[in-house]
Amino acid sequence: MFAVALRNLRHRPGGFVATFLSAFLGATLLMAFASLLDTARSADSASAGSLRTTASVGGGWCLVIVAFAVTSTLSLAVRRRADQITLLRRVGATRRQLRRMIVGEAGAVALAASAIAVPAGLILGRVLLQLLHNTGQAAESVGYAFGPIALGVGFGVTLLGSLIAGIVTARRTTAPAGAVVRRPLARRLFATLFLVTGANCAILTATVMDGKGIDAMQTAGQAGIWAAIGLALLAPELLRLVTAVLGGPIRAVGATGELAVLTVHTRARQLASAVMPVLIFTGVATGTVYMQAVENKAAAGQIEPDYARDIKTLNYVIVGMITLFVAIMLVNTLIAATARRRREFAQQRLAGATRGQLLGMVALEGLLVTVTGTLGGTAAAMFTILPFGSARAGHLWPDSGPAAYVTILAVATALTAAAMLGATRRTTRGPATAAVRAD
Repeated sequence: MFAVALRNLRHRPGGFVATFLSAFLGATLLMAFASLLDTARSADSASAGSLRTTASVGGGWCLVIVAFAVTSTLSLAVRRRADQITLLRRVGATRRQLRRMIVGEAGAVALAASAIAVPAGLILGRVLLQLLHNTGQAAESVGYAFGPIALGVGFGVTLLGSLIAGIVTARRTTAPAGAVVRRPLARRLFATLFLVTGANCAILTATVMDGKGIDAMQTAGQAGIWAAIGLALLAPELLRLVTAVLGGPIRAVGATGELAVLTVHTRARQLASAVMPVLIFTGVATGTVYMQAVENKAAAGQIEPDYARDIKTLNYVIVGMITLFVAIMLVNTLIAATARRRREFAQQRLAGATRGQLLGMVALEGLLVTVTGTLGGTAAAMFTILPFGSARAGHLWPDSGPAAYVTILAVATALTAAAMLGATRRTTRGPATAAVRAD
């Protein structure tokens, strides 16, 4: 079945673009941060400490987000080929063979993405070291090294993460019908675990880290990211809840509104994959921006310890990179999720729907996705903002205005609309009968 996996990659590369991009960007980030460990081996003790801290903190969070992104996009890629997998079953392929094929595809994509990510990771690692030079966290005499640790972490973690994602996806795709009932329970259990972890970090920030100054950033930032991942796992439930609340006004739009609400009700689990990146993007970006705003006001006019600047720099660089990655993942996932509906759109056109009505339907679906993602992301950001404000400034709500938040919502909305509507336009080109036959 590994030979079948390679033929799938060769003849249907478009189906793996989203997974490849997630693995490539993830490997780039992991190699860049891990290269700082190679650099630290020949650096003085003070510089080596800063380099290791940056590598461990940045690399650790990249690992969590990358694993989440690869699993999400790989699941989309495999579900898009449901007809092919059904055909293979009919001609005699066993569940074990299908699992081997899917895992083989995931491994091949990860290896290719990691190899191409080497030069990008090398360049980004140099940029990170230059930032550390500029802020005095690493001596100017420390030279950049890109060696076995960077390559081992980049290839090893990306391959291992992709294989695990492939195994999980393969088990879901090839599981017998009775096993479907257990999936929501496992997902909800993991969501609860992540939310409890986020709440624990938030409590630690407000209590143990109260009065510890900028050190409270370390637990506050973790609280928001864990909460965002936990809420993202609850995306199907959140999407149904938002649709139940906004369904009436959307139905009032007309046939396109009725169709959009019906689609979300029947395909909430599939559309949840579009909610996840919106939620994580909003949560990470909002939490970071307002946490930094609280810190800037609290530190104004005070003499801070030498390492305060180090933590601020780490915070901006690390979370900035993660936010950029999540933004790319957002567009990547939304395009993949919308493009896989080609057959569905074609059948609706054959039933009498026009391209304009389909675009209107997807626009309203995008509205529900955006509202769900931004509300969930806002809730996740509170795990960071409220306890950090209490610990650092003595009050829960930040003094900063809503401008930054409105900007983040505008970016999330623009990215969602551009990705979903752009993919729908491309997917509905040409005659509907050809699209049905092609799938």
